[in-house]
Amino acid sequence: MPNITRGPNDIASILSNPILNTDSYKASHYLQYPPEATAMFSYIESRGGRYDRTLFFGLQMLIKEYLCRPVTAAMIDEAKAFFLAHGEPFNEGGWRYVVEQCGGYLPVRIRAVPEGSVVPTHNALVTVECDDPQVFWLATYLETMLLRVWYPITVATQSWHLRKTIRAYLQKSSDDLKQLPFKLHDFGARGVSSAESAAIGGAAHLVSFMGSDTVLGVVAANHYYNETMAAFSVPAAEHSTITSWGRERETDAFRNMIARFGKPGAIVSVVSDSYDLFAALDVWGTKLKQAVLDSGGMLVIRPDSGDPRTIVLQTLRALDASFGSAVNGKGRRVLDNVRVIQGDSVNPESIEAILAAMDAAGFAADNIVFGMGGALLQQINRDTQRFAMKCSAIRLGDEWRDVHKDPVTDVGKRSMKGRLTLLMNRRTGEYRTVTLPIAGEQGEWEDALVTVFDSGRLLVDVSLAEIRSRAHAGEV
Repeated sequence: MPNITRGPNDIASILSNPILNTDSYKASHYLQYPPEATAMFSYIESRGGRYDRTLFFGLQMLIKEYLCRPVTAAMIDEAKAFFLAHGEPFNEGGWRYVVEQCGGYLPVRIRAVPEGSVVPTHNALVTVECDDPQVFWLATYLETMLLRVWYPITVATQSWHLRKTIRAYLQKSSDDLKQLPFKLHDFGARGVSSAESAAIGGAAHLVSFMGSDTVLGVVAANHYYNETMAAFSVPAAEHSTITSWGRERETDAFRNMIARFGKPGAIVSVVSDSYDLFAALDVWGTKLKQAVLDSGGMLVIRPDSGDPRTIVLQTLRALDASFGSAVNGKGRRVLDNVRVIQGDSVNPESIEAILAAMDAAGFAADNIVFGMGGALLQQINRDTQRFAMKCSAIRLGDEWRDVHKDPVTDVGKRSMKGRLTLLMNRRTGEYRTVTLPIAGEQGEWEDALVTVFDSGRLLVDVSLAEIRSRAHAGEV
């Protein structure tokens, strides 16, 4: 049996080997297709789910990380040793062909809708084609890696829809829409399954917002999407930095936060429920009120326990009583010098409930920022938007043939057939998926897919600024 024992320093290279970035059974598939097959075509779609539209994002990260570096002979040796020990056949000849005849770059063509596009479900978002007869099976071998685009798309989609919810309440209750990009802060880094998830999901959230404590997400957005700084944060207390002073010195801990970080124009966030939220609110509004006012900064109180809807209203009312408020042009109260950040039990439902309760109580949405953790980056899965990648066409000899599945036991899993593309109506923005070749004039309809990758070359390198502009172009 081949020796595939590895030391700890080798795992990074193993994870970056595209031959191993697949499912086990894919290794045997090259022997299962019709012997006359010469090319294959696959596509990715959202087959429905929680939201009726998806915001496309994240493919550029995957391509840059996994497809723009060549396969090497060492990778082949590594994969061969693994699969033979693992119980699967290994297509050594096919992979040697990639290295020796293709320079190590996979001869596949990937087309996709531009990142930032908001597309109704049940449409082709990505197509993958390999027309090299020697390695045609690559069009489905890459499924495991490429279909992981479901994760950034789903995070970006959820954040986009939450932005719509928050924006609606700002339009109803606020005079200032410019604060919108900072109303939903990413608290999700510690609640995800891996550093890579934090990076990918955290970057996806930043299509719609510019506040984040997920450092790896901001780094990823900067790196993969050509940003100088994609998001921002502020000094904030956690329970340990308050409770380490002891209960009897909690007021000193609060005072230290203002002394250290309370400067004109600055924002400082202080968690205030370590012992007794209501006692803490009284301290803020009496003993520490003048220090807050003298600092010239904005104090943000974080209640971190209790029923979110109830606690937020109680906190707002206590701060209004002590710091005061002004009535804005929409007839809603905006607190003076203080705000609230709700970071506990935040999800799409609680955000809506809190904003509705605030509005009913006469408070503007200006008064609150949300911090969203596990529900933002982890409480989703591939079935949230029912993502799938399927083969839809195969070339047998010189003739393309349609391929599809149509299970009688679940019509929702019916796949599309043919070589596909996505059209967009220039006037209405409507989308529709059609088969190639497109016959005749399309009038107002144009091809919405662009070739983003071809045989190792990234052909589109879009910035996050451009993606944000496209994603929110419809905002008025």
